[in-house]
Amino acid sequence: MAAPTRGRRARAQTTPGRSLALILIAIVALTGGMFLSGHTTPRLGIDLAGGTSITLKAKADQGSAINKANMDTAVDIMNRRVNGLGVSEAEVQTQGTDNIIVNIPKGTNSKEAQEQVGTTAKLYFRPVLAQEASGAAAQSPSPSASGSSSPKPSGSPSPSASAGEKASSSGSASPTASATSQGRAVSDALKADPTPSASASGSGKPSATPSPSSGSGSGADAKLQAQYAALDCTKATDRAKAGKNTKPGDSIVACGEINGAWYKYLLGPAAVDGTEVKKAQAVFDTQGASGWQVQMTFTKKGADKFADITGELATKPQPQNEFGIVLDGEVVSSPFVQQAITGGQAEISGSFKQEEAQGLANMLSYGALPLSFQEQSVTTVTAALGGEQLRAGLLAGAIGLALVVIYLVVYYRGLSIVAMASLLVSAILTYVIMSLLGPAIGFALNLPAVCGAIVAIGITADSFIVYFERIRDEIREGRTLRPAVERAWPRARRTVLVSDFVSFLAAAVLFIVTVGKVRGFAFTLGLTTLLDVVVVFFFTKPLMTLLARRRFFADGHKWSGLDPKSLGAQPPLRRTRRPAGPAAGPVDPKEA
Repeated sequence: MAAPTRGRRARAQTTPGRSLALILIAIVALTGGMFLSGHTTPRLGIDLAGGTSITLKAKADQGSAINKANMDTAVDIMNRRVNGLGVSEAEVQTQGTDNIIVNIPKGTNSKEAQEQVGTTAKLYFRPVLAQEASGAAAQSPSPSASGSSSPKPSGSPSPSASAGEKASSSGSASPTASATSQGRAVSDALKADPTPSASASGSGKPSATPSPSSGSGSGADAKLQAQYAALDCTKATDRAKAGKNTKPGDSIVACGEINGAWYKYLLGPAAVDGTEVKKAQAVFDTQGASGWQVQMTFTKKGADKFADITGELATKPQPQNEFGIVLDGEVVSSPFVQQAITGGQAEISGSFKQEEAQGLANMLSYGALPLSFQEQSVTTVTAALGGEQLRAGLLAGAIGLALVVIYLVVYYRGLSIVAMASLLVSAILTYVIMSLLGPAIGFALNLPAVCGAIVAIGITADSFIVYFERIRDEIREGRTLRPAVERAWPRARRTVLVSDFVSFLAAAVLFIVTVGKVRGFAFTLGLTTLLDVVVVFFFTKPLMTLLARRRFFADGHKWSGLDPKSLGAQPPLRRTRRPAGPAAGPVDPKEA
């Protein structure tokens, strides 16, 4: 049984060129991707390249007090919003008792971060009572209804977005009242408020009387009619006032954008609160043509409410069979309903861009801020440490690398070629991957991250040293270089894997339990540790196998670092045959 095993190992040892070709192809592909993306240098953190600083002042207008607990909660939510995957190196910290400072590194989409950082993300699902084009759009022909929501194969129907800022279809956006009959239409809509009462069971029967919370008194109706008639959503001032300072139980007016045109809405009291959305995520629909969409999972209570309101709306004519998804006072989508949506699953779909879908899901997932914030100032800041400190850090790394190379040349001589080539491959992979991770996940190289890369030089060199010493041990036992290289590898491999696993575990724990700049150190340390394993397995070992076939190394030249005499090698072990016959003497049973 031993012979076939040795044969398989022998055949595996004859193909080191495949491993070298594989890692060479990976380097070429990653480098090509780096140049094609246009990001040929790693993105620097705010301490090295500067960025944007946003000052926010807390306001206690949501029923919450400005205290340390609420401020810390706001900092935590903002930090997760702007950091995304946690490696963009944005800094969020309190200043005084009611200010929060957000520092965003250069290269980050500061406008998008600025929009997200202080947004309260108040989400409500409100029934649509009336809607029509606003401003110049009102003079254009009304779009015809198109599309419908259909159940998915799983049995949980998903509403298709028919209106809203990112909708691909404007089927439900047709005006529901002419200018001459607008007051009567709005009045009739208020009387036919489809919002289910507290005892609604989703039976599909319309409510006979308006909800008390909808402000159905004649004075409130007249005021709401006047607001709806005067609302011009093409004006930024009107949009800013619409839906502001209202309670969830009130009927409101709001604005929404459909394919570049603004529409105004009359909406009933909130049927489902955004806090009852358990989870939201942006996904790409690979089965259909809806593209990017935001999938939501409701809590048990929210799922029941959502089933009730969709059951009520399914019995209404258009547009009163729609519900408006209102985010911070703006209608982002108004899908219509044909049947009750049960199961606690729903999605917002339409002409989302990836950034838009992820931004909406990001705000919904991380919840509403406990306080509202007013933007005090947005300033561009210069590098805190500047180019001088960056050059000092790189100089320290160069000195450390030079000392390692000198040690390898003096102690390992010819073997230092293998070590330096492996270090070069590791450095190229690290640089290219860091450059690609900047635009991909927002990775920013700050000074702690540079320190992590410097520490990685020692970790990588340690792996080479372990392997070289195992080879030398085999030569000291009297073996030639080629079998010594192969016999030393399994023992060195285990040691390298255990050592790198410990380093990676430490980096992972540090990344999880810390925030801010320390994460840059942990991320870089973990990345370079993984690359060390790749380089040792796919470059160092195959290269050593090839060099073992060269006479300079195989014959143990004194400058090769593998000279048997200088290593104190023992004479080769030779087997001798035991003499046959009586002269051989008795045989020990244990020996036999």
